[in-house]
Amino acid sequence: MVQFSKVNIKDFVEADDDEEEPGEEVESAPPLKVGEEREIGSKGLRKRLVKSGVGWETPQFGDEVTIHYVGTLCEDGSIFASTRTKNEPVTLKLGHGNIVGGLDHGIITMKRGEIASFMLQPELAYGVSGTTGVPSNSIVQFEVELLSWITVVDICKDGGIIKKILESGEQIGPPGDLDEVCVSYKAMLGDGTIVAETPEEGMEFYVEDGHFCPALTKALKTMKRGERVSLVVQPQYAFGQKGHSSNNELPVIPPDSILSIFVKLLSLKPVIDVTGDLKVKKKVLKEGEGTVTANDGATVTIRYTAMLEDGTVFERKGFGDEQPLQFITDEEQVIAGLDRAVSTMKKHELSLITISPEYGFGNTEVKMEFSLVQPSSTILYEVEMLDFIREKAPWEMSTPERIEAATRKKEEGNQLFKIGKYQRAAKKYEKAVDYVSQDEPYTDGDEKIIKPLTISCWSNGAACCLKLNNFREAIDLCSKILNEESCNVKALYRRAQAYMGIAELLLAELDIKKALEVDPQNREMKLMQMNLKQLQAEKNKQDATLYRAMFSSKSEDACIAEKRLKISNDEEDTSMLDESTAGMIVETDKYSC
Repeated sequence: MVQFSKVNIKDFVEADDDEEEPGEEVESAPPLKVGEEREIGSKGLRKRLVKSGVGWETPQFGDEVTIHYVGTLCEDGSIFASTRTKNEPVTLKLGHGNIVGGLDHGIITMKRGEIASFMLQPELAYGVSGTTGVPSNSIVQFEVELLSWITVVDICKDGGIIKKILESGEQIGPPGDLDEVCVSYKAMLGDGTIVAETPEEGMEFYVEDGHFCPALTKALKTMKRGERVSLVVQPQYAFGQKGHSSNNELPVIPPDSILSIFVKLLSLKPVIDVTGDLKVKKKVLKEGEGTVTANDGATVTIRYTAMLEDGTVFERKGFGDEQPLQFITDEEQVIAGLDRAVSTMKKHELSLITISPEYGFGNTEVKMEFSLVQPSSTILYEVEMLDFIREKAPWEMSTPERIEAATRKKEEGNQLFKIGKYQRAAKKYEKAVDYVSQDEPYTDGDEKIIKPLTISCWSNGAACCLKLNNFREAIDLCSKILNEESCNVKALYRRAQAYMGIAELLLAELDIKKALEVDPQNREMKLMQMNLKQLQAEKNKQDATLYRAMFSSKSEDACIAEKRLKISNDEEDTSMLDESTAGMIVETDKYSC
């Protein structure tokens, strides 16, 4: 029987890597045609394509491949090893050099169903020692047919969870922590004892909640919908040293048990954190069409059922004779949570939206169509997006359309500012600027309209920021204006206000002085100057009090230190006196003797 060489494929790969200069780009060669031959790497491995494979995927090191092969000596063509004789293919793990190490490096270039012939130099085959039927230092040839392979993944990179992909999934997934999954699985001990098994239709749960054992969650987060895998799970990712005592759900699982788990991800429902604080979550029940979603300012048409957490329906729109709801997003025409979630939906998407009170009806009681909504209620909307018309993006518009849209957004912002909706007003001003901001230059005529419009929106946006105590943003907006118009009094005034808001009094003073140079009679600036002087006086008092306290503390510390030094010196003097006195006594005694 032929003996397999133990050449380590890692040595072969790393040697190849060393040949490359740092930063060198390696271009992929064009596919081989049947009958063509090519050298792989630089160690003397040559490949000739005998039959093309299917698809585009190839196995990787660590995967388990099933192959037929025939090994022959290049010198005389004699066969020294073959799986064809008994028509029994072999399954082996790539990267372990189960046949010869160099051959593994060739197999990773093959597609499913491909047949290729590989010629290996002695150092990649059986070397000086040779093997049964292979003399020392022989060049050999292997004709290999790649029947199939199983992708093997070390999920935690420590051998704790080894995943073998038995059936590939769709291009949907993997699930995230918030997503809801439906999974079928069967878990067994080493002796084949089944310790857990789901019904055929699977089990639904949220990934973040976990299920059965930690390994299941970790594996699911690497899987796609429809994927079927087998897992070999070491104890640290199963039930550890304690094992699991019998209960209604699971039988006894002994300590330090290694588990085999067969898992299929049947379906997943993505859950999206719409607001970034987990207070508005959208679970997709049915995927929508395409990739385009509604956006802020879109005209949307939806139907929905609104419920309390206990399932009580309090409102329904768009069913039976009831007309669907149509509204414009980002216009506060519906509650904030519904508004924000709908803006992320695709056409014909069906989603369940969970809305916390902050984005719902708050702490007020609301009488709805079918039921009362109590204060501080979490509410749910099952929403279907029937249709939407997106607001045109700036790049989709002509210059006159952009200017018109920007002017309209500015006016909308002004109306919102008047009624105290500063956050929304600021957003309108920002959108207005976006419409007329572009890299390519405008004509002189357009520039005369756009520049004052932009400066006006920045100024109004800064006013909104001051109302919201967002002083840093106000400073940024005013600075943009002053970069264009260095003597803009309104921008100097508002930036000085913002500087005072963050206690940058010297910078505020500079802006006030500059504004008064431009407009010496400006009443608002003079009032602000007086306020600034008062603030500076108060700050000086605070600083003086702080310094007095600091110096007082230092003075006390110095006094204490001085006292300690004096006590120390007194003790030292006393000690010296005692020694001196003792010496005098000795001397006296000596003379008296």
